[in-house]
Amino acid sequence: MKVTLERTALLKSLGHVHRVVERRTTIPILSNVLLSASGGGLQLKATDLDLEVTETTPADVGQPGATTLPAHTLYEIVRKLPDGAQVSLESGQEIGHDSGQLQLRSGRSRFSLQSLPESDFPDLAAGELSHSFKLGAGELKRLLDKTQFAISNEETRYYLNGVFLHVTEVDGKSLLRAVATDGHRLARLETAAPAGAVGMPGVIVPRKAVAEVQKLIEDPEAEISIELSSAKIRFTLGSVVLTSKLIDGSFPDYARVIPPNNDKFLTVERKDFSEAVDRVSTISSERGRAVKLAVADGKLVLSVTNPDSGSAVEELEVDYDAPPLEIGFNARYLIDIANQLDSDTALFKMNDSGSPTIIQDRDGASALYVLMPMRV
Repeated sequence: MKVTLERTALLKSLGHVHRVVERRTTIPILSNVLLSASGGGLQLKATDLDLEVTETTPADVGQPGATTLPAHTLYEIVRKLPDGAQVSLESGQEIGHDSGQLQLRSGRSRFSLQSLPESDFPDLAAGELSHSFKLGAGELKRLLDKTQFAISNEETRYYLNGVFLHVTEVDGKSLLRAVATDGHRLARLETAAPAGAVGMPGVIVPRKAVAEVQKLIEDPEAEISIELSSAKIRFTLGSVVLTSKLIDGSFPDYARVIPPNNDKFLTVERKDFSEAVDRVSTISSERGRAVKLAVADGKLVLSVTNPDSGSAVEELEVDYDAPPLEIGFNARYLIDIANQLDSDTALFKMNDSGSPTIIQDRDGASALYVLMPMRV
């Protein structure tokens, strides 16, 4: 193999693929990135057996071929080369070494790197992907950004370790919904279902795949091609292709968690509320993180009492004309949800101190959050 390309182009592609590679793995080939030179380009591929990212970048191919190199080492070498440099990669007989070596040259720099044969590199064959549709990159990023914070970290409840993507019908309109929950809070966001999405299976996209797609979206105006089956999903963003296995499990019936009869409406300035919760929660214990909300007559009192360190109280003016109510929440969860809202105000729909609360920008907004109360 002999190939020459711009350092900037190689670094950008390596940046996209090397993140998938686990730093600690017991399978040596999974530490490597597969380089395949043919035609007028160099294809880079990395995988952790659950997720695979490939990207093809323009290159001057002197001799087609393929090999694999340690992904993080190669990334660091290219990152440290001067901007604007040309990078030459050669392997095989033409560098006078056996096939286990690859030589990287750039200016006066020379690196001989140990390679592994490309035949050992696993292929995450996607198989038949039954449904395909296109979605604006900005819209997909919004669906993932506004829900991923609620993904569960509990490995035992593995079916909650991702974002549930599915199509549902509301008032005769087909909607593409993203839902995530960890049992304490739930995030739901929807957008008009694109052509081709109707009839797709509901799929749970794993946390790592969600994070990689978020990082790969650089231009919100671009269009993303999404193909999926009940077992795998593939995102194509320009020259980058990300394929991931899906979580094999049933997402719970989240509609049962969303209370239908919450009739006590509280409207509060979002930024002021978030900052006030942050201030009073300074006193709370790390384990509890509970903050009490007492609301009555257009006034909200936030309070925290910690036997070990004291107490804190802050008062806010709010819009509320229902019977007085006291309810407790995890302060961190309150702040997380407030940070996801887009408008200047937050709408809380409450019932009683033991029932879940709905939080939205406004009634009927496309993003809906449900938060379970805490005892305070």
